[in-house]
Amino acid sequence: MNGPTLRTLPEAVAANVAEVRARTRSRIMAVVKADGYGHGAVTVAEAAVAAGAGWLGTTSVAEACALRAAGLAVPILTWLHPSGIDAEAAATAGVDVAVGSVDELAALIVQAASPVRVHLHVDTGMSRGGCPRGRWDELIGLAQRGQKARRVRVVGVMGHLPRADLAEPAANAPAVAGMYEAVKAVRTAGLGSPLAHLAATSGTLTDPATHFGMVRVGAGLVGIDPSGTVELHGASRLTAPIVHTTAARAGTPVGYGGAYVTYRDTHLSVLPVGYADGIPRELSPGAGVEIRGRRFPVAGRVSMDQIVIDTGDRCFPAGTSATVFGPDGGATPSVHDWARWAGTIPHTIVTGIGPRVRRSIA
Repeated sequence: MNGPTLRTLPEAVAANVAEVRARTRSRIMAVVKADGYGHGAVTVAEAAVAAGAGWLGTTSVAEACALRAAGLAVPILTWLHPSGIDAEAAATAGVDVAVGSVDELAALIVQAASPVRVHLHVDTGMSRGGCPRGRWDELIGLAQRGQKARRVRVVGVMGHLPRADLAEPAANAPAVAGMYEAVKAVRTAGLGSPLAHLAATSGTLTDPATHFGMVRVGAGLVGIDPSGTVELHGASRLTAPIVHTTAARAGTPVGYGGAYVTYRDTHLSVLPVGYADGIPRELSPGAGVEIRGRRFPVAGRVSMDQIVIDTGDRCFPAGTSATVFGPDGGATPSVHDWARWAGTIPHTIVTGIGPRVRRSIA
């Protein structure tokens, strides 16, 4: 009996890249942070590049180097840098880094022994990272000096759209204007014609004015459109075997606290996945899984290691496979269904699947 398994579907990633390509003439960066949104960074990256993505994005130089070690040769940009920027590793691996503050750029210039390719990260309204507008001149001036000293080479300018999920171009206009201003300032400073990029998945799918020279698509690769305007292809399927089945009389309390009570004679089946594996603990009554073409409800509270399914008049033997979520439609729940049942976003469902769940490629 195979245990819980999350299968990544590379053909779905490829289809989502094709959907993006149909909406933009700009270069496409496939962002594979958080282990490819829980789908495997290398698997998602390989599928996206094969489908036409020309860049990859990560949150650290170490993640970028892991992609290089896997044989991915396309340009890679890393930002956030939770452990700082390893200038030597970035230069050796040919990895671009984004710098979002004067202090960060100053530290990189001191550390760099050979030129590091840099994207200046400016705050275009998110207030979550990036250089504040009041210090853009200082950042650009420092970049000038660093480039003259052959410590860095400015090749890009990036920002973020704070309201793109609204799917309303007017909400993006201030950030777009800010990006044009930043690019003009960099060019005026004699730093060439940097590659500008602002849009993530939502902006890419809904507002061509945000596309600039490149778009950064992360959640969209695995079938999640935060704007809710485009139906993308789910890129994973989570299955688990039934490990125990029992008959229960009407009025039987199920699980901790007896929060669920059977309302008829029924059968209960146990799946070996719980909140330690990424199943949200707080679920609405509509939550369910698919077994042999029918959807059956989750009965009672989610435990650390298991959930109980009320299968009614069907008695399934141990080993029968249940689909927790997948892209199939019909009786099979999607990650969007699980997000709705848990009162969250689908990103948290796919990135929350724990390490005990076996990974494979379909």
